Amino acid sequence: MSAAHDMGRVAVLMGGASAEREISLLSGQGVLEALRSVGVDAHAFDPAQRGLHELRQEGVARCFIALHGRFGEDGTVQGALELLGIPYTGSGVMASAVAMDKVMTKRLWLAQGLPTPQSVVLDASDSSPSGTARLLLAATAVPAQLGLPLIVKPPREGSSLGVTKVSTAGALEAAVTLSARYDDQVLCEAFITGEEVTCAVLGEGAGAQALPVVRIQAPDGAYDYQNKYFTDTVSYHCPSGLPEPQEAEIRWLVLAAYRALGCRGWGRADLMLRASDRKPFLLEMNTSPGMTSHSLVPMAARAAGIGYADLCVRILAAASLDNRVSTTGQRP
Repeated sequence: MSAAHDMGRVAVLMGGASAEREISLLSGQGVLEALRSVGVDAHAFDPAQRGLHELRQEGVARCFIALHGRFGEDGTVQGALELLGIPYTGSGVMASAVAMDKVMTKRLWLAQGLPTPQSVVLDASDSSPSGTARLLLAATAVPAQLGLPLIVKPPREGSSLGVTKVSTAGALEAAVTLSARYDDQVLCEAFITGEEVTCAVLGEGAGAQALPVVRIQAPDGAYDYQNKYFTDTVSYHCPSGLPEPQEAEIRWLVLAAYRALGCRGWGRADLMLRASDRKPFLLEMNTSPGMTSHSLVPMAARAAGIGYADLCVRILAAASLDNRVSTTGQRP
């Protein structure tokens, strides 16, 4: 913890303009209090209320990104901080942008031979009546391709916003319409019947470390926005209780998925374990995971012997820039 005093002035970026603003404020407040508790000169900073140029004016040495969703987890803030030359936590511009887009993420994982559910992408960019009609007509063909039930989601949102489990063809139109409110694409995924698990990663490249797996049990399988953050009806198991070989397989798979996207600093992958054969399927990678009282990275870290404040300091200490080349064109 002695390194906490050497971080300089730190801005905890929280809030922002995404649909996940409320959760980001909860995450950011937790991080802010934890950093201050160990002597870090940390200050709250809401990009929705202040211009990022003020970070340089205030002499900020590094940023802890506690933003979730668009304009915070998608490479936009990361790019601005690159231009400002202020190191930040988590993945860089490209990895953040790719991981935020579930369609692009799945393409990369499939190219690497990593398992992810079969999917169909629908174009929702035309919101006119005729465009909506074409979208809904295209959606009617999806059950024949993926079967039922299936999952419908906006590919560039998090926290289960706009996500629907569709069990009957008659429910598909409402699910696609909801998803299209959030994004100009609609991602339809084959539903994997089984258990949901998540696995966090700390570090970069060959030195990245997968934390213990968390197994999630939600009422009726509804691990949605409300149950994630505002109820106590979800059961979390860490240690997971899974057989050790299966836990090891999941951790290996998550590290491979993390490295394939070029992630660094920290992240968390969500997966499903298919009930029929226990095969794991990657769902998504979160590059700025939640840090609330219900969040899963602190839970996994605790199981690995890492307290909340220590976790925050470790993440902050790894703050970096994509552009690590000096003005002479040489890496420092």
